[in-house]
Amino acid sequence: MEHDRCGCRMIHPEKIGTARENALPAAEVEAMSQLFKAVADPGRLRILYALAGQEMCVCDLSALLEVSESAVSHQLRLLRTLNLVTNRREGTVLYYRLADDHITDLIALTLNHLRERRQG
Repeated sequence: MEHDRCGCRMIHPEKIGTARENALPAAEVEAMSQLFKAVADPGRLRILYALAGQEMCVCDLSALLEVSESAVSHQLRLLRTLNLVTNRREGTVLYYRLADDHITDLIALTLNHLRERRQG
């Protein structure tokens, strides 16, 4: 099969075909993009990291982050919408936690990657 040339690179149709066959559906790409956007915000990432170790209420997260409870609530609302955190009610207090271990794994994997890159 003839390969087209583009500048200094050779195009490999078989590799392109394999990549197309294995490509993620558009809906999954969009959902992943939304997740990465959510964790790209430093405040939301700090919330997720804090919740990786324990449940916390808005007041505690507000004190930790040194921002208003309203700002924390706004971020938690987005994180709940994306199914990254969940909550439980105890009386009038809502306690937040990570939705599942995958979020903890994502954070840990990212930290391991960054720390290894710094060492190497």
